[in-house]
Amino acid sequence: MTAPSPQQDIRIRTFRFAVRSVKLANALGNSVAGAVLARHVIRAGTSVGANVEEAQASQSRREFARRLNIAYAEAREVHYWLRLLKESEMVVAKRLDPLIAEADEIVRILRASVRCSRRGAGNS
Repeated sequence: MTAPSPQQDIRIRTFRFAVRSVKLANALGNSVAGAVLARHVIRAGTSVGANVEEAQASQSRREFARRLNIAYAEAREVHYWLRLLKESEMVVAKRLDPLIAEADEIVRILRASVRCSRRGAGNS
């Protein structure tokens, strides 16, 4: 079995992250805070992967860079909401720490990809 390419890897990781975001949102409960934060987590957490997928189907380097930048912004946002959930103790840290770590890694990967794609988009 061969290792996935970097593009496949980020697609797989962001899809799995979206699934985990959905599961977390479903577990937040029906309190006012839980409902509001669940919507934020599910929207941003699923948007990351959706925009990575759209970037893969881009017709130009500029469009690719734009979609990656949106995915990067969404990854930063969901990272924020996850940290807020942890600090507000709405979810136990043990459950959130791996998800926060994955969000941080996705942010770093997408930040590097955005920088690289911007350099390439300027050449097209």
